Amino acid sequence: MIIRQATKSDVPLIVEMLANDTLGKQREQYRDPLPEAYYQAFERINTDPNHELLVVEKGGEIVATMQLTFLQYLTYRGGIRAQIEAVRVRDDQRGQLVGEQLVRWAINRSREVGAHMIQLTSDKQRDRAIRFYEKIGFSATHEGLKMKLI
Repeated sequence: MIIRQATKSDVPLIVEMLANDTLGKQREQYRDPLPEAYYQAFERINTDPNHELLVVEKGGEIVATMQLTFLQYLTYRGGIRAQIEAVRVRDDQRGQLVGEQLVRWAINRSREVGAHMIQLTSDKQRDRAIRFYEKIGFSATHEGLKMKLI
């Protein structure tokens, strides 16, 4: 299993994984050709040193993805928080520890960067995902609030 930075050629596979569940189907537009907005977002992520868009290769195939972002704060004496987003594991790879290895890699990477905390959100409808993160050591210490702007 290899965890590496995503490349532009990985974008269609990443979007396919993002769209491959009930919630993802409602918000993603996986089709051929892929909407240009995905490639524009990739370029912004790829050129920002505080963002890491990652993929997992197994047997030469992309089987998982995640975005890891480092947020600079004034709180915690100017501390850095790591934010995990968009963790997806291909259906045929679930239950094989791919997601757990990826999240544990992100925890170690965050320590390397000097982050004092790592955080994530998971939609309340994703019961299995929440149990997965709790098993790894995450806990629901805060109440998250969101507001859609568009």
